[in-house]
Amino acid sequence: MRIGALESETDFDGWRKAARAFRSAGVRPEEAAFRVGGGDGGLFDEVEPQGGEGAQFPVPRAFVELAQAVILHRSADRFDLLYRLLWRLEREPDLMKVVSDRDVADAFERAKNVSRASHKMKAFVRFRLAQEEGEEHWISWFEPAHRVLERTAPFFARRFATMRWSILTPDGQAHWDERMLTFGPPATRDMAPAEDEIEDFWKTYYASTFNPARLKTQTMQGEMPKRYWANLPEAALIPELIASAAARENAMVAAPAPEPNPRLAKTLARMNRDRAFEEGFVPSNLEELGQAVQACRRCPLWRDATQGVCGQGARKARLMIVGEQPGDQEDLAGKPFVGPAGQVLDAALEEAGIDRDDAFVTNAVRHFKHEPRGKRRIHQTPTTSEITACRWWLDAERTLVRPKVIVTLGGTAALGVLGRKVAVTKERGRPIPLSDATALLTVHPSYLLRIPDREVAALERERFVADLKAVRRLL
Repeated sequence: MRIGALESETDFDGWRKAARAFRSAGVRPEEAAFRVGGGDGGLFDEVEPQGGEGAQFPVPRAFVELAQAVILHRSADRFDLLYRLLWRLEREPDLMKVVSDRDVADAFERAKNVSRASHKMKAFVRFRLAQEEGEEHWISWFEPAHRVLERTAPFFARRFATMRWSILTPDGQAHWDERMLTFGPPATRDMAPAEDEIEDFWKTYYASTFNPARLKTQTMQGEMPKRYWANLPEAALIPELIASAAARENAMVAAPAPEPNPRLAKTLARMNRDRAFEEGFVPSNLEELGQAVQACRRCPLWRDATQGVCGQGARKARLMIVGEQPGDQEDLAGKPFVGPAGQVLDAALEEAGIDRDDAFVTNAVRHFKHEPRGKRRIHQTPTTSEITACRWWLDAERTLVRPKVIVTLGGTAALGVLGRKVAVTKERGRPIPLSDATALLTVHPSYLLRIPDREVAALERERFVADLKAVRRLL
């Protein structure tokens, strides 16, 4: 048996040198082993000198990065697993791409566990204040699931660059003196402060943010495993918070409803929403129109949107650009075409020789229609009834702006402007006379973003720019 001597449990360079020497010498995986300090070898074991190194040979970068992570795993056979992969790479150069292979899958799973341990360290390290020679020194005791201290410590150096801190673990210590990051030998829990006065403030904040109506105990323990609770000041509150969650939730349900949003109530009172529209309310300017849309209840879309989004641009623009509806970013910003589709539109307008600042940009529908999918809000196409209900706002903008040319981006916009369904592909690029302006239909910029084929996307973008150049000629 050949033994590769390593200086520490995370000695990647030492393992790499020994493994390279073994493979160069033709030592099979079952004949090789790796021990920290050489270990207690058997009577006939041969310990590889730490300075020995075989011939260099190429290995995939993916393997090197994987090995650097797996080395930090606490499993005793991690070195042997990596050498087995290294040995096989000589005859199977594409081995790292075979994720169904038992050794490859095992290594990636261990790397995933190491990455998770690093993430948990970033989340659950709690510093306590200590005084050393009259200066503040923040110290934390932490027990990571794997040996990730040196890998994770640079994060804390960046995050807390202006304070002196130390992280003590059973594997080693990390120290930051506001200039340099250094590492030391293993530590014990008694070397860190047991508590400090700041913890009372932190516990008060933690308890105040606890929402009993959203309590999911299994999910919480999945994100905050009990193995870390001993080092978290707030963990002492968790059992009591869980036990009282049901009573607190019942109290929340029984409590009277809060007062309405005063800003919204003021808007509703000033505009007298429903009666004003019924009695022929007509906004006198764009600002009044923008305030009134926040009180719009003409269709249900307002319920899930952040706010209503009216158009923006030159007050007496000769060109009006009408899109479909606000997207996710527009809904948050309260402005039309500020997301990815807006960037495509801006670039195309510039190429066509049209200044967006000289145009009035708006949408056929005022509120963002979407469905939640995880943490994302996925766009949904408005229905004909929703477009028709929102046409009142678009007509009001046309009356105030009085454009000479109206560009409709997509079928929804065309329906909002023309009042009828159209086939954009058939009527695209052809001027359509209206009572107060000339309309020209083209595609929506988001359509260009969804085309997977690059060549097709480039051709469609050229057609889009050509449509905008036709608009410039109409102007």
